[in-house]
Amino acid sequence: MIMDKIFIKDLMVRGIIGISERERSQPQDIMVNVTLYTNITYGSQTDNIDNCVNYRTVAKSIIAFVEKTARYTVEALAQDIADICLKTENVEKVKVMVEKPGAVRFSRSVGVEITRSKEKS
Repeated sequence: MIMDKIFIKDLMVRGIIGISERERSQPQDIMVNVTLYTNITYGSQTDNIDNCVNYRTVAKSIIAFVEKTARYTVEALAQDIADICLKTENVEKVKVMVEKPGAVRFSRSVGVEITRSKEKS
């Protein structure tokens, strides 16, 4: 099976994430990176967006979700984002990285990276 990659790199979103009262009092920056695994052969042959995974639609769904959801952990948020991506037609697998810039002193960011696949029946 062909598994091409479509990526959304360094998507900066603002949302509520964290466990402390300070973190939950106002939205903060959350960096999201997503790799969608799919077969782009038909879309590339037809040059028609209807035959492609529309990364703009996926990005908008992620942004809308993060902006309205308050999560305690980056682990939970990463799983939520993976679920959104896997509901997208023709996406068979996804890699999601969620980072909190500046969350730990002297580090650029901290976060998690997960890989999830659609369940095969």
